Amino acid sequence: MSNTWQEEVAAETRAGGRISDRFIVDKVRTAVLTQRLPPGTRLPEVALGEIFGVSRSVVRKALTRLAADHVVSQQPNQVARVRAPSIEETRETFAARRLVEGEVAALLAGNIDEALLEDIATLVAREAEAHACSDEPSRIENSLAIHHLLAEHSPNRVLGAMLTDLVLRTSIVIALYKRAGLASCYLPQDHPALLERLRDGDAEAARKCIHDHLQALEGLLDLRTRETRIDLMAILGQREGATMSLSKE
Repeated sequence: MSNTWQEEVAAETRAGGRISDRFIVDKVRTAVLTQRLPPGTRLPEVALGEIFGVSRSVVRKALTRLAADHVVSQQPNQVARVRAPSIEETRETFAARRLVEGEVAALLAGNIDEALLEDIATLVAREAEAHACSDEPSRIENSLAIHHLLAEHSPNRVLGAMLTDLVLRTSIVIALYKRAGLASCYLPQDHPALLERLRDGDAEAARKCIHDHLQALEGLLDLRTRETRIDLMAILGQREGATMSLSKE
C-alpha cells in the first residue's frame, strides 16, 4: 500500500483508470476506520469531486453507498457527514457486538482449520509489529482484519454478516470517543489469547476472550464529544499544495 492516498489516486489517474464511486467509498471508509476522518467531519460533494477529479453524480453514488454502510449520515439539503453515534448508541453497539462476536468465536473454537489459524496468527504478529513501530493506521488495519476473518468464516452466515456491520460501527465509535492523548487502543494480550482459545477449541473461553476484549476497548473511551478541524484535502486529495480545512461544525 502506498504511503499516501494522494499517490494512490494519482497513480490510478496516470494509468488511465477511471475513479469510480467504489474507489471513493473504499478511501473514505479506510480513513474513518484508521481514525483519520473523525465522525462529524463534513464531506461536501464539491470538495470530494475536486479531490478525486470526478463529477458530483459519482460522488453522490459514493455517499449513498457510505450511508447504507452506516459510515456517513445524510439529511435532505444538508452536507453529508461522517457518522457521529450518540453515547447511548455507542453503548448499545458494544453490547450487540459482544453478543454476536462472542457467539461467532464460540462456534469457531475447535471448528477452525489450520490455514485460517495461521492467517490469524500472521495478522496478530503484524499488529504487534505495527504497534512497536508506532504505525497506528497499520495496527488498526491488521486488528480489523482479524475480526473480519472471524466474520467471514463464521459457521452461521447471518451472524457473520451482522458482525461485519458491527465491526465497522464500533470502529467509528472508537474513532469518535477514544480518550484524548491515548496514542493507541492496542491491547497486546487480547488477540494472542483469542487465537489460543480458537486453537484449543474451548468455546466458552473464546467467548469470554471476546467479551473481555470488547469490555476493555469500551473502557478506553471518553464518552464526550471533542471538536477538531480536518484537512480533508490532505487526507483524501491528490493535488500537491492544495488545502481544504473543514470544521466538524
